[in-house]
Amino acid sequence: MNRAEYKDFYDKVGKLNGWDFSKVKTTSEGEQWIFFHEVTERCNKSDLLLDIGTGGGEALLSIADAALLLIGIDQSEGMIQSAIENLKKSNKTNIRFLQMEAENITFPELFFNVVSCRHSEFYANEVSKVLANDGIFLTQQVSENDKFNIKQAFGRGQGFGTDKGILKDKYLTELAEAGFTDIQSFEYDATQYFQTYEDLIFFLKYTPVIPDFGQTDHDFEILQKFIESNQTEKGIKTNTERFMIVARK
Repeated sequence: MNRAEYKDFYDKVGKLNGWDFSKVKTTSEGEQWIFFHEVTERCNKSDLLLDIGTGGGEALLSIADAALLLIGIDQSEGMIQSAIENLKKSNKTNIRFLQMEAENITFPELFFNVVSCRHSEFYANEVSKVLANDGIFLTQQVSENDKFNIKQAFGRGQGFGTDKGILKDKYLTELAEAGFTDIQSFEYDATQYFQTYEDLIFFLKYTPVIPDFGQTDHDFEILQKFIESNQTEKGIKTNTERFMIVARK
């Protein structure tokens, strides 16, 4: 899936459900952190926070009390429409959502104290431009070996066949080149269980993990065999692999 195809896919998902997977029932064992808890721990009540790739805004709305003003941006019109609807339902008054490209952030320089980015593309130079001196940037990204047994079963998938650590190393290098000095990285590979067949299908249909999932009957044959091989008492077993970078400017 190239960048244009991904953006089209992403926008369609935004209009459908705002990238909200809260209804998908999963459990995990071995996760080392919860990303937006890490963000709130580094926020002061007087801070201005920018969230890049905010999706339907559910995560940002959940941490509204952590900062003075929180702004979520997303490239997708559909996502921002969903986020604005979610904002109206929430009665939160200190959050704004705007359609904006991560590669061209049009806020004043040195404007934000904290910038976050979860599972979305970012550009280190743009983050540095709008982040105040001594400000902090946090990002969590999906590692190449995430959902590895699912990708093996289908013989294709996002990052499948790519050496582990390439994306993390790319971002670490770009952050250093953009002037960040205190840069730390963390990673985990946890076990994840989807509770039902329907939960797994929803996930595969509305994420790019398996490109073009469900467009042929063969995909469902593969999925059925996968479930039979990975069904446990706790659910359908796979893995969730993540890395996090925390960088201070």
